[in-house]
Amino acid sequence: MARSAPEAFDGVEEAPPRRGLARLADIDDGAILRVAFFALLAGTAGVLWLDYGELTGLEPASLFAPQTPILPAFETEGPESPDGPSVTTDPETLRAPAQIALTAGGLLTVIGTIDPGAAERFAAEVEARGEYVEAVVLDSPGGSVVDALAMGRLIREKGFITRVAAGSLCASSCPLVLAGGAEREASPEAAIGVHQIYAAEAPDPATDSLRSSRRAMADAQATTARISRYLDDMGIAPTLWVHALETPPDRLYYFSPEELVDLKLVTRLDQRFAGLPSR
Repeated sequence: MARSAPEAFDGVEEAPPRRGLARLADIDDGAILRVAFFALLAGTAGVLWLDYGELTGLEPASLFAPQTPILPAFETEGPESPDGPSVTTDPETLRAPAQIALTAGGLLTVIGTIDPGAAERFAAEVEARGEYVEAVVLDSPGGSVVDALAMGRLIREKGFITRVAAGSLCASSCPLVLAGGAEREASPEAAIGVHQIYAAEAPDPATDSLRSSRRAMADAQATTARISRYLDDMGIAPTLWVHALETPPDRLYYFSPEELVDLKLVTRLDQRFAGLPSR
């Protein structure tokens, strides 16, 4: 039966429940830091989202909608751009919807844009031929965030290795797929990078601008939290996504080989990953 006041047991009065600051002292410092970090990411994403809308004059759409990837600077500045490693894949191949195929040596290749529905095609291929898959080899400018997250989680569930070869690109949302690997391999000459991921649509004059801004902020925060939680689940340093938040959508932040290892996005760098078996 509940007691309305503290009672004595063996001559010792029961202490009243701890409240307020006393309870906060029991919370693990790491948990507090993680909450603060994710809150900072969410707030930064919201500000960047609104800034982008003001600069472009476009109305932000839900971040859970299919994303349109922005190809990195190598297409316009040439493969010797100082921004990142040389990418040898044909830009038209990267723009095309992702082609998913099992090749020699148990390599399941994903080449091209992660378009809406790519995760379903990927899952179907895994269902049909997953027993033969040794590694998922990526060459993609990114695309749909939702599909990338689904592909990454399926890869981790199946215990597949992920890999990016020299001359290949893994950008925008593609690193989320790479993060799903039980082991994550890359050539030091692979081009792996991130930027602000967004979707945009023409403004609707009938839409209240304040309501749209609030929706955009909420969507940005929800997506940032979802990505951050995913990276944490995959054992990837969540600070990886800070570089995405800081990089305009028409550019890429290319990770150095050292950063790839320090951030745990890659568990093995190997010069022998020289390219895909076929394109």
